[in-house]
Amino acid sequence: MALLGGLFVLVIAGLVSLAAATGWEETRAQLMKLGLPQIIALLALSGANYLLRGLRWHVCARRLGLSTGLGQNLRHFLGGFAMSVTPGRLGELVRMRWLRRETGWPVERTAPLALVDRAGDLAAMALLLALSLALAASGIAFALPVALASLAAAWVATRPRLLAQITTLTYRATGLAPRLMGRLRRSARSLALFSSFPVAAGAIALGLAGWAAEGYAFHLLLVWMGADLGLAKAVAIFTFSTLAGGLTGAPGGVGGAEAAMIALLSLDGIPLEVSIPATAIIRVTTLWFAIGIGLLIFPVAERLSRKAGP
Repeated sequence: MALLGGLFVLVIAGLVSLAAATGWEETRAQLMKLGLPQIIALLALSGANYLLRGLRWHVCARRLGLSTGLGQNLRHFLGGFAMSVTPGRLGELVRMRWLRRETGWPVERTAPLALVDRAGDLAAMALLLALSLALAASGIAFALPVALASLAAAWVATRPRLLAQITTLTYRATGLAPRLMGRLRRSARSLALFSSFPVAAGAIALGLAGWAAEGYAFHLLLVWMGADLGLAKAVAIFTFSTLAGGLTGAPGGVGGAEAAMIALLSLDGIPLEVSIPATAIIRVTTLWFAIGIGLLIFPVAERLSRKAGP
């Protein structure tokens, strides 16, 4: 909670400083263009993203062999959002703890689920970025390397033989933690369940639809604020900023994503009195909305998992 609060305060302080530098009246005028219906629409599109990705989690969990139901899997997936701003989002692995308590499966058996989920997001966002850039009137510097790096990370994360070999080579080179290395090798082999084209394509399609919904929300927001860049360019800026923020290693991409978004909007001629509130609103209605949902569901998931097992 302290990390969440600290990050939120830092980001808000930075955005407030920028808004003060550009003039409060201009920023306030942009914010007043949005009413309750617009905010609800933005939150609904973000909610669609979470539900589509939650459905992907459910499908992959059943593919892995877990007997968990849809409601149970959505509880785990959404509850994990409470830990989204931990470094590298490692805190989201709390989902594995809930699964261990409720199903008896050890972490090494459920770990492939977390890998596939992360790889599905990276692949979907990389493809969305490439598609939106192909349709946009102008490009984004460094977008291609970011997309390729995301696709490469997604590919490596879902190659069972490659990960097993990397684990083996690491153990041979270091001789450390033989039991842990054995568990990692077993987890890597389980990834073969997700390697078939229909399974991989379905996972990417759900992620693609989900992230496209949030990109469309950013497009609508810019239109409502009188800064229509076109759907393709708005989606490209949103997707690139989200990926670039994640690549910085900062918890939740906080700081990096906001800076990239404001910079890219400015390069397209959007004044700071528009780009700053637009960035603040889209981040609140995407990242921080997800965290808020996670914080509501987390104690429920924790309590139910404790009842189910040790």
